[in-house]
Amino acid sequence: MITFNTRIKLNSELEALSSVKMAVSALQRDIANTCYKTATPGMDIILEQAPDIKGECFIIKEKDNTLSIAASDELGFIYGIYHVSKTFLGVHEFWFWNEQKFSKREGYQVPSDYYFASKPFAVRFRGWFVNDEVLIDGWQIDGSRQKPWEMAFEALLRCGGNMTIPGTDENAHIYCDLASKMGLWITHHHAEPLGAQMFLRAYPDLEPSYDKHPDLFEKLWIEAIEKQKDKKVLWNVGFRGQGDRPFWADDPAYDTDEKRGRLISKLIRRQIDLLKSYDKDAICCSNLYGETMELYKKGFIDIPEDVIFIWADNGFGKMVSRRQGNHNPRVPALPEVGAKGRHGIYYHASFYDLQAAAQMTMLPNSPEFVARELARVCDHNAKDYWIINCSNVKPHAYILSLIARLWEKGPDGDGLNMDEFCTQYCSDYFGRENAGLVSELYMLWSSYCPKYGPNEDDRAGEQFAQHGARVLMTGLVTNFNVDNPADTKAAAQWRWFSDKDRLIEQVQDYKKIVEGAVSGYRKYLDKCLDAESKMDSQGKELLEDLLIWQVQYHYYGYLGALHICNVVEKALLPQPDFLDAFYEAGLAAKAFYEGYDNMRTHENGAFEGFFDNDCEADIRQSYYASKSLMGFLRFHGDGPHFYEWQRRFQQGAGGEKVHLILRIKKHLPDDELWKMIHEHKERPST
Repeated sequence: MITFNTRIKLNSELEALSSVKMAVSALQRDIANTCYKTATPGMDIILEQAPDIKGECFIIKEKDNTLSIAASDELGFIYGIYHVSKTFLGVHEFWFWNEQKFSKREGYQVPSDYYFASKPFAVRFRGWFVNDEVLIDGWQIDGSRQKPWEMAFEALLRCGGNMTIPGTDENAHIYCDLASKMGLWITHHHAEPLGAQMFLRAYPDLEPSYDKHPDLFEKLWIEAIEKQKDKKVLWNVGFRGQGDRPFWADDPAYDTDEKRGRLISKLIRRQIDLLKSYDKDAICCSNLYGETMELYKKGFIDIPEDVIFIWADNGFGKMVSRRQGNHNPRVPALPEVGAKGRHGIYYHASFYDLQAAAQMTMLPNSPEFVARELARVCDHNAKDYWIINCSNVKPHAYILSLIARLWEKGPDGDGLNMDEFCTQYCSDYFGRENAGLVSELYMLWSSYCPKYGPNEDDRAGEQFAQHGARVLMTGLVTNFNVDNPADTKAAAQWRWFSDKDRLIEQVQDYKKIVEGAVSGYRKYLDKCLDAESKMDSQGKELLEDLLIWQVQYHYYGYLGALHICNVVEKALLPQPDFLDAFYEAGLAAKAFYEGYDNMRTHENGAFEGFFDNDCEADIRQSYYASKSLMGFLRFHGDGPHFYEWQRRFQQGAGGEKVHLILRIKKHLPDDELWKMIHEHKERPST
């Protein structure tokens, strides 16, 4: 039996491995979290080296009240340690991120003669890109900025992951050592070949042109190789731009596909040559992402066959090229069946596109869709490398758990039944007694995500509400046609969704989707609240903090967006109704703020402050923008003297029919005026 007094023993060679020691410490913590302090003796857990066991595999045996974990390498031991934690103590992969509650016992029985032998993973290199990590970035656990990253990497290892891009831009350099110390392979962002610092970070005053500064680019590459040469690294080779953009955006000399492809091909070979001078066995990979994949498909990029080709989904889980601005060619993003070489994928459980994606909330497409798409990936033999954009981990744990199941066993391994998978996931974190209720709610998620386009994956996340509303607000303010409001020109940044010439037409297209979303999320929220009422207090708290807050983020976001649609419609009438538009803008601000405030109430325990830096979807900014919009509308409808609306609604201000030359009440700020109008509208008519 495993008890509080269980000892974990390892030899001096394993003691020297920081990764194994950290996993052992995690198991000791798990024992302390699940066992009472008692005098009851516990069985020993011993780690034994076994060179004949395949890499990353382990064998666990019980004999004579001793549990042995045998493996041939550090990851085998780590996976074995976490297998013990999950199987016997019930500490699941996302125990931290899903705020799993533990009930302590005296001990946990291990069956006599227990035997388990793990199998090799279906995918060779598999891991997370901690990208768009804006919530993790400024958040601390017990005053530590590093602890959130350690918990992310622990969850990845518990899921059987073996590699990571440990953050975006500067974070990747800060947390590279921690990830390596924990036993993970390091790989790189597609904008940072070889993990080198971006050129403009190192040389902010210089033009980022390889033709003009080849020595400086290569200096950065060499520095990166030397810094990482003693780590386990999958070296990313390529040449994109300074950030998430093509290099020719900063270098107009490359104005044809042929020129662009020729330079990328040349620099990939140059990077490989530099790398091989340090390590002739180095493993290289290269991203065929966005515009780079289009160049490759056209035959303008030549990559050596021993490089792992990384194909990317479009951010919504479909293996086609991503939409960039208004450009959405949806080029198939998988190797041909039977293609030579090694292939992998960059896949998004979270995505940020300033258009329709989901980064704060779960992927808008269904787990069934994800499983089908990843089955296609395996059919095309892209199983050498899977890097999954996990963003801030917590909102995406459900899909990350599914993907971990797929990279371990493959789409057909042991038969994947999605209903059973969902029920088991919910049982793990919400308890068996709540699993049925909660699994039904999880399985409904994608059905309520708005369908905004003709493709099966065209389902919207929270950015469709937040960025959509703000783009249309901006279009109204900056394009407003005073002489002919109805002819106000369209918002250029919304043409990807509605390629109309007038703003009013774009709003009408958008409103059709938004109205359905508001109605749908209200129904979904009611279903969640009904299920919550049937659960115990512990289940209620978890449902609130794991799922309901996400549904509410959508509900309030789309409700605010619907009010913005009403604003634009009223402001663009032939005779604009600025007063009603002002009122609708206030309702939008109210909805956005309620969504923000509600989200912040779901920060408990270690997650205090977790949502503070919601800056990509940013429902708080939608609130600020709506408040500014109120001022714009008041200028047009009540300026320059700002007394007509106040007269109409404020007692003692003269009334709208009595026109005084001088005012008798001080001007009200927008908030107070809006509250007065709201009280008037809410007052029952007599």
